[in-house]
Amino acid sequence: MFRGMEYVYEVYKEKSFSKAAENLYISQPSLSANVKRIEQKIGYPLFDRSTKPLELTDVGRAYIKSAEEIMSIQKDFHAYVSDMGTLKTGTLRLGGSSFFSSWVLPRMIARFSRKYPELDISLEEAKSSELITLLRDGKIDFLLDNKELDPAVFQRKCVGDEELLLTVPRSYSINAELTKYQVPLDSIRDPEFCGEDHLPVPLEKFESLPFVILRSVNDTGSRALRICQEQGFHPDIAYLLDQQQTAYNISSSGGGIAFVGQLLLSKTSGDDSLCCYRLGSPLATRNIYFYWKKARYFSRAMEEFSKDIIVDGALRQI
Repeated sequence: MFRGMEYVYEVYKEKSFSKAAENLYISQPSLSANVKRIEQKIGYPLFDRSTKPLELTDVGRAYIKSAEEIMSIQKDFHAYVSDMGTLKTGTLRLGGSSFFSSWVLPRMIARFSRKYPELDISLEEAKSSELITLLRDGKIDFLLDNKELDPAVFQRKCVGDEELLLTVPRSYSINAELTKYQVPLDSIRDPEFCGEDHLPVPLEKFESLPFVILRSVNDTGSRALRICQEQGFHPDIAYLLDQQQTAYNISSSGGGIAFVGQLLLSKTSGDDSLCCYRLGSPLATRNIYFYWKKARYFSRAMEEFSKDIIVDGALRQI
């Protein structure tokens, strides 16, 4: 009943027999006949043909779930076979949030590509929640993230850490009172930066000023809110955002105070529009990990990437 499942799967993806037939380069009557044959073998319809676009029946949803598991097994076997020998063929699929995809992963990919130029390497940029689903479903091989993922599902390797700092527009008069707490950007850009060399700023000093905060589904946003709560401080939130880069841009434009990671600050050009401060909380330090799905087949490309790139201190090498 799974012979010809590619026909059912294409109809499921397109929600249309005509579009699926076009993609498969067969006639619509031929596609309909193939799907009908599978349905007859199962004994139940897979699609509700009374809806537009087409929807799966309950049996159809179970069929697609099983078909995806079969295709995943086939993909793993194909990867195994194609990897026998040298890495002159194969794929590597990486994922990262907007920041990691913009500033960190491209340099890692470039370094790895110089060694294996014929590998097909792709990069998926999305929200962490979407990337975690892709990693779990085998759609990407590795995910670079600062979140804590379920250890029952994923394995990980720490490749570095970073500290969250407070960025305050230099135009805010409060900065004149806090010069002893300020952390020079040059220090933050130093790979050997150690936050403990600087005094943590009292958050309550900024009580009357606007803040740029990331939503709590984001690790930066979650930590920022917990740090504020820990210190008995309630920020006046002017902007609630999704991306750390956007928060940094708004802060550097004078729009508010933001919590920004050391990695992002180290990648910015000389910016005299901000004053940076250290936060006095253990929550301000976080690890950055490469994650992969447990018990999945490790292709040759994945093995070599893990040996060359996923190593201690990898972030200091970019």
